[in-house]
Amino acid sequence: MVDEIEQKSLIRKIDCIRIPVSDLESGLRFYSDSLGHELIWRTETSAGLRIPESKAELVIHTEQDEFEVDLTVNLVEVAAERFVKAGGSIVTGPFEIPIGKCVIVEDPWGNRLVFLDNSKGTFITDDYGKVIGLH
Repeated sequence: MVDEIEQKSLIRKIDCIRIPVSDLESGLRFYSDSLGHELIWRTETSAGLRIPESKAELVIHTEQDEFEVDLTVNLVEVAAERFVKAGGSIVTGPFEIPIGKCVIVEDPWGNRLVFLDNSKGTFITDDYGKVIGLH
């Protein structure tokens, strides 16, 4: 059953802030070693770093050149439909991502938002932060 707050609020939380870097190792040296953000998980092209006092992650990546904020919704398809009914539009998606689904939407003022869900789970990592599966 969906509670009253969930019916009113589409966006559940900030999932992550994605920052593009040209090289993952140099990005880790800067954001983790120099700035002190703890490594949570890592793949070949991205790494999740802890932001103290927040459940959101700082994700550095080599996958694209755009800075973005990813917002968690309960179900991407439902969120996209509700967003369009409210006057927004879909730019890309929905599409599959390792942890669930994602959609890029645009509000009536041209602001792009990235919605994702965790419908497939969350990352399981080894002792070094390397992603080895999903829970």
